[in-house]
Amino acid sequence: MKYDIIIIGSGLGGLECGYILSRAGRSVLVLEQESQPGGCLQSYRRRELTFDTGFHYVGGLDEGQSLHAAFHYLGLLDLPWHRLDADGFDRVTIGERTFAFAQGYDSFARRLAADFPAERTALQRYADLLKRSAQHQLSALMGTSAWQYLEENFRDPLLINVLSGTSLKMELRQESLPLFTFLHGNSSFIESSWRLKGDGSLIVNALAEGIRAQGGEIICNAKAQELVERNGQLTHVVCSNGETYEGDLFISDTHPALTCQLVKQSSRMKQVYRNRITNLENSFGMFTVSLRIRPDSLRYFNWNQYIYRQPNVWTFYQDNTPVGGVLVTCRIPEDGSDYTRQVDLLTPMTWDKCKTWNDTKVGRRGNDYKTMKERVAEECITLAERFLPGLRNMSEYYTSTPLTWRDYTLRPEGSAYGIRKDFRDPLMTMLSPRTPIPNLLLTGQNLMLHGLHGVTMTAFYTCAEIMGQETVRKIIEPNKSKKI
Repeated sequence: MKYDIIIIGSGLGGLECGYILSRAGRSVLVLEQESQPGGCLQSYRRRELTFDTGFHYVGGLDEGQSLHAAFHYLGLLDLPWHRLDADGFDRVTIGERTFAFAQGYDSFARRLAADFPAERTALQRYADLLKRSAQHQLSALMGTSAWQYLEENFRDPLLINVLSGTSLKMELRQESLPLFTFLHGNSSFIESSWRLKGDGSLIVNALAEGIRAQGGEIICNAKAQELVERNGQLTHVVCSNGETYEGDLFISDTHPALTCQLVKQSSRMKQVYRNRITNLENSFGMFTVSLRIRPDSLRYFNWNQYIYRQPNVWTFYQDNTPVGGVLVTCRIPEDGSDYTRQVDLLTPMTWDKCKTWNDTKVGRRGNDYKTMKERVAEECITLAERFLPGLRNMSEYYTSTPLTWRDYTLRPEGSAYGIRKDFRDPLMTMLSPRTPIPNLLLTGQNLMLHGLHGVTMTAFYTCAEIMGQETVRKIIEPNKSKKI
C-alpha cells in the first residue's frame, strides 16, 4: 500500500500531524521505533504508579486563549484537565523570599507590583507584551535578546530573577536566548495553567485513537533506517522491522540532524545543508528525580514551586556547585484523597556533565554514573526540602539524566528543548518545516517553538504546507483574519 503521508516518529508533533492530516482525509502512516508511541510524553510504570517523563503542565486552554482552538480540533479538551491556583499557579522562591505568579495578565502584573511597587509601570508593559506574544504577534522579536530586554526595562535585579524564575521550561542563556522564545515560553501559562488528572499517556492515547478512528495507522517497533530518494523525491522508507513503506509525502518528527542521516543519498539535499543542520547546537538536558510518596504523608499542592539558592537564575546550572535551582511539581491525587503519591524534581543538566558516559547504554553505565545520579538527586531533594520539609523521609525515588533521554528518544545530547535558538542568527537557528527535498517536511520542537504549546502550533504550521495556510488558520485562529 502507498500512503499519502508517512510520518517518522510518534512524539507529540508526529501524532498531532497524523491526527490533523488523517482528519483531512489523507491516508496516514506513523512509524515509531519504540514499543509504544509518545516520545517525551511516554510514561513508565514502577509498581502500581505511572510516572511522566516530559509533561507537567500546559497553558492557554480557556475559550478564546492561545491553545484552546487547536486542542479543541485535536480532541484534547475532553481530557481531565485541572486548573492550577489562579492566585499563584507558579511560585518562585529565591533565597528566603517567595513570589507568586497569578493567572491573567493584569492580575500577574498587579500581584508582582505589590512586591515591587517601583516597577509597576514596567510590569504592566511586560504583561502587555506577553499578551501580544500569546496572540502570535511578536515573531519580529526573534532577533532581540531576552536578557537585554529585561535589563533595559527593569531596574531591580531581583525582579529580573523572579520574572525568569519559572523558565526552567526553556534554556536560559544570556548570550543567545531570543526575547520571542522567552515570551512564548511564559505567556500561555499566565493566560491560564492546567495539569492533567493522570499522566501524559492520556494525550498520546487520545491522539493515537483519533488517528486510527480516522483511518490512519501507527506501527511501533519500526525504526526508520533510510529515506530513499529517486529523481529528487522521496519514494519510500526502509525500517528495522524489515518492511518498506511507500509514500507521496514524508514528515520527520525526529531531530533534523538525524533526518539528514536517514537520507543517505540525495541530489537535492546538498552537503552545505547537511553541515548547517549538523553544526547547530542543542539546548541543555534535564535531570529528573521522580519521587514515590508514602500514602497520606504529603498533601497535594495546586501549583508549581521553583526554588533557587541565590538570585542567579540565568547562570546557576553552569556553576560547578551543588544544584542551585529546582522545579517541584506534583501529581493530582487520583484516588479522591487530599494526598499526592508522586512528586517530580527537575533541574538543568548540561551535556559536559554526562559526556564521560557518552559511549554507554541504559543499565550499563557503571558505578561512577550511579554515584553521580545519587549525588545530584540528594542535592535536588535537599533544595526541595526548603519547601517540603522531610521530603526524603517520606519517599523513594527514580532518576533520569540527559543520557536517558538520548537513548530512549534519540535526542542528541539528551536535549530538553531541541536546537538552541539564537537571537544573533535567527534565520539559521529557527528552522522552516521545508527541506531541500520537496516532499520531505520537518515538525517538532527543533523548528521554532518547543513545549506542549509550541510543538502543537508547529504541527499546524507543518500541516499548513500541505493543506494551505488559510485552511489551517481557520482552525487555530477561527476569529482572526491574519495569516499564520
